[in-house]
Amino acid sequence: MRMEYVEAVLAVVELVPAGSAVAYGDVSELLGSGGPRQVGAVLSHYGSGVPWWRVLRASGHAPEGHEAGALRRYLDEGTPLRGDYGSFLRTGEGRWRVDLSAARWQPTDGELDRVDTIAAALERRLHGLSVADDGMSV
Repeated sequence: MRMEYVEAVLAVVELVPAGSAVAYGDVSELLGSGGPRQVGAVLSHYGSGVPWWRVLRASGHAPEGHEAGALRRYLDEGTPLRGDYGSFLRTGEGRWRVDLSAARWQPTDGELDRVDTIAAALERRLHGLSVADDGMSV
């Protein structure tokens, strides 16, 4: 996996505010690159320093194997939830998920500008887009 992509995914994830969430596919759409699996792979390998719990499956389920830790963070941040998360906290049993329709991050214009800057830089770095140094370019 190219480090340019890793850095871009992590930069977008850092923009997602507390109490909000996005699906893996939302991140790839914002970047205009990769897909949900690539975003998941980045977070799996490099995501410990960013709010990884704010990125989840489109169903609203927390990252597999990290449900308990994510749930504590969702509760601390006031993230909208559905289901029996109380039983899950007490016993490890009980089905729950993030209410993604209520929690989905709606970036402000300023945040969208930052995402656009990140996506444009990624595009340039991945595809080597630059102005030719041929003396003929304006």
